[in-house]
Amino acid sequence: MSLEILNMKYDKFFEDQLDLMGDDHIGSSSETPIRDNAFEISDDEKISLIEKDIHNILETLGMDLNDDSLRGTPKRVAKMFVKELFGGLDPNKLPKSSTFENKYDYKEMLVEKNITVYSTCEHHLLPIVGKAHVAYFSSGTVIGLSKMNRIVEYFSKRPQVQERLTIQIVKALQEILKTQDVACVIDAKHLCVNSRGIKDVDCSTVTAEFGGKFKNQSVKREFLDYISNESSL
Repeated sequence: MSLEILNMKYDKFFEDQLDLMGDDHIGSSSETPIRDNAFEISDDEKISLIEKDIHNILETLGMDLNDDSLRGTPKRVAKMFVKELFGGLDPNKLPKSSTFENKYDYKEMLVEKNITVYSTCEHHLLPIVGKAHVAYFSSGTVIGLSKMNRIVEYFSKRPQVQERLTIQIVKALQEILKTQDVACVIDAKHLCVNSRGIKDVDCSTVTAEFGGKFKNQSVKREFLDYISNESSL
């Protein structure tokens, strides 16, 4: 059997597997799958290449790119991908997160709830929109409250799977705070479910990652009670 026929059989097998998978929510690991050479070209070079690709996609769909409304779309989309939606792929953009001594000797749980999540599903490149709730116990240091929002934003700004996003937020804060006592719950809508496929506009996905003390059922319950209470503000 020739190599060409083998490759055709493999491609057909791969396509069949994707069809069987359908819209199943799958993931590979807790690390974002980024190539080793992902940052060998500059952002400007990436924008230029993506602009051409978006132009070809729209043209293939039959759009008239000479129209005033569409003429700048490929460039706009390319800049949005590199600078905004997927800016969190760049490790140099990880927020600087200084910690401070816990001079208050505060020993209870600290919870930052209702942190806005805007991410992108890596299976269909459609939006994931929701809220993250993050908590930790200090092991002697604390972090500025807004830094927790920035960490959520950083890991959200990439093609994502919600389970991975939840784990990445917890791992990052564990490393910064030098403690395992970190937890995160995310409740989000996936437009790949809400606007296409099954088109269930009301459903959302909830994921959680509990580290250290948060594996204790009573501590976990306390955290979940905190985030379920409606704010009076």
